[in-house]
Amino acid sequence: MKKIILTGGGTAGHVTPNMALVPALKEAGYDIQYIGSVNGMEKRLIRDLHIPYHGISSGKLRRYFDLKNITDPFRVIKGYMQASRLIRRLKPDVIFSKGGFVSVPVVLAAKRRGVPVIIHESDITPGLANKLCIPSATKVCCNFPETLSHLPENKAVLTGSPIRQELFAGNKEDGYSLCGFNDSLPVVMVMGGSLGSAAINQAIRENIDLLTKQFQVVHLCGKGNYDDSLRLKAGYTQIEYARKELPHLFAISDLVISRAGANALCELLALKKPNILIPLPAAQSRGDQILNAASFEQSGYSYVLQESELSGDQLIEAIRFVYEEREEYTQTMNDSKLTDSIGIIMGLIEELAEHKA
Repeated sequence: MKKIILTGGGTAGHVTPNMALVPALKEAGYDIQYIGSVNGMEKRLIRDLHIPYHGISSGKLRRYFDLKNITDPFRVIKGYMQASRLIRRLKPDVIFSKGGFVSVPVVLAAKRRGVPVIIHESDITPGLANKLCIPSATKVCCNFPETLSHLPENKAVLTGSPIRQELFAGNKEDGYSLCGFNDSLPVVMVMGGSLGSAAINQAIRENIDLLTKQFQVVHLCGKGNYDDSLRLKAGYTQIEYARKELPHLFAISDLVISRAGANALCELLALKKPNILIPLPAAQSRGDQILNAASFEQSGYSYVLQESELSGDQLIEAIRFVYEEREEYTQTMNDSKLTDSIGIIMGLIEELAEHKA
């Protein structure tokens, strides 16, 4: 039996693409193992799939001063030794890494053990963890054409991001039932990330009376961000976090407002959902969402609003414009070639696994 180790963690964006690959890997007959951090959120997500999980020590590599910068390198070294022993014992034919700092010791240990590694970089410019891993990788997958110039030419492959197949299986009737909606008005879904976005939440709620005259709004507001004063607002439903419900919510959505995380963008592209992107400001990130959003806007997949432009007038105008032009946005996304990322990545995995064997 062919064997593969998946690794990645720290955020859902470093786990869900790995999860999306699992059905195809099982169908191809792979024995799948997962290496993540000891207590990371990836542990729960992966164990729900009944995949053997191995926790290792990990530390964050920071560009800024923090006392943990003194101790975390020792955690990385410990993680490297643990990963090396696991790789020797599990004997994988190939390793697929989705990034996050827990992946660094795994990728470095794989090089030492002579195991080929495929890395996936979601954003336009590689993050610090992947920058450290790229020299040890055999192939580096990416989502955006602009990323190719930041990667070694002999390693870079434009693949897009693996998308969970269950997202395509939503049922409109279930979606309407979940929200208390019907098909009398179009539906706008608002997504601010798993923790929500205070700025997006405020902008939506301040303009909810105007919005609900023309649209029904399902608002994924983030854990702890439910506004009880709007609980009975007609045409407006708040959900703190959607997991199993998400495919049904996508099924009823005519337009999506979202942050510009790379995985979210790839899901919107795969589902052909007209969208408005509100990227995380540079002051709150390394600026990757701004670059991601600009790329999708240039490709004609998205309309972009900066957080500083979230006035009521700008938001309402953007929603009306994208809804009116929704067919053109959908057609442009239909023409995209980044629609078979799982197939492309599986081809790379099979090629490297056969070469290793």
